[in-house]
Amino acid sequence: MKNLARNAGATALASTLTLTSLLPGIAHADAMDDLVAAAKKEGMLTVIALPHDWCGYGDVIAGFKAKYPGITVNELNPDAGTADEVEAIRANKGNTGPQAPDVVDLGMAFAPAAKAEGLLQPHKVATWDEIPGNIKDADGYWYGDYYGVMSFGVNKDLVATAPADWADLIKPEYANSVSLTGDPRASAQAILAIMSAGISRGAKPGDESGKKGLELFAEINKAGNFVPVMGKAGTIAQGQTPIVAAWDYNLLAWRDGLKGNPPMDVIVPKSGVVAGVYVQAISAYAPHPNAAKLWMEYLYSDEGQTGWLQGYCHPARFSAMAKAGKFPKELLDKLPPAEAYETAIFPTVDELANNKDTVTGGWDSVVGANVK
Repeated sequence: MKNLARNAGATALASTLTLTSLLPGIAHADAMDDLVAAAKKEGMLTVIALPHDWCGYGDVIAGFKAKYPGITVNELNPDAGTADEVEAIRANKGNTGPQAPDVVDLGMAFAPAAKAEGLLQPHKVATWDEIPGNIKDADGYWYGDYYGVMSFGVNKDLVATAPADWADLIKPEYANSVSLTGDPRASAQAILAIMSAGISRGAKPGDESGKKGLELFAEINKAGNFVPVMGKAGTIAQGQTPIVAAWDYNLLAWRDGLKGNPPMDVIVPKSGVVAGVYVQAISAYAPHPNAAKLWMEYLYSDEGQTGWLQGYCHPARFSAMAKAGKFPKELLDKLPPAEAYETAIFPTVDELANNKDTVTGGWDSVVGANVK
């Protein structure tokens, strides 16, 4: 809009408005040109908690930098948890330096509270209408970007028989073997692993799943099976954590990265299959707000969404893009069998928040094994 009307008078402006209302693609192209220019003028985007082997983030970041040269991507603390991201916004409200994140990738349970606290700012991406309504804030303060299901990653060299379900993790054959991917008081992935465990015991999503999940992990710990170490590809390979509960997309990427050394299984449990949605948001105090908006536009473009699929994630626009035939067949064929997802449960924001409160508040007293 700005480019078309900059040197025009009132008559030309009216004509432009008529034209762009009839041809919204032109209006969007001009708006994107302006956004790209403003983002390049800022010259930097600061992200946080984005491991390159998480959901294909390494290639997604590389794709953004290739598409928009001149914008440096400053990557803070790749191993941070969701609570750390929120705290980073709080701690840098008056800071425009390199430690202040522009954007965050949060577990969905954390997003409404971050909005209520005034830590986020709204921005609706061009593809907004193709993001399902139940995974986005109506005002554009946060919106789901990808999801996976909670699964087990298993070192086949060290574990003769892989666990098929959560209850199996108590068995003596899994002594000193079972771990989570972070501190359950701060990591959305670990918190949802406990929700999955609780649902496998017949609990409803929410406070009940939190309580039942904590009880199961207390039993796993009492049996001597829990390893209080942050599980990742390296700890699986080294035998420090032979069994890790994590998102399927992380485990599949780790499996590929290990290249059979050691061989690794990825098992979707028979019960308590929880789908976890992660959301994107822009910090209310972003030092580079235009670069942040451009990052969002990239993530929700066809290119960005295909990047998630390459990282074994189901992107937010999956249904619309699949229907339109926008995904390469070879990518779709690499995903786990569709039937593994048929019983997946998508908890509501309230259920996620209630489960989170129960897990974060009860981990120390019920389980008492601090993950490092």
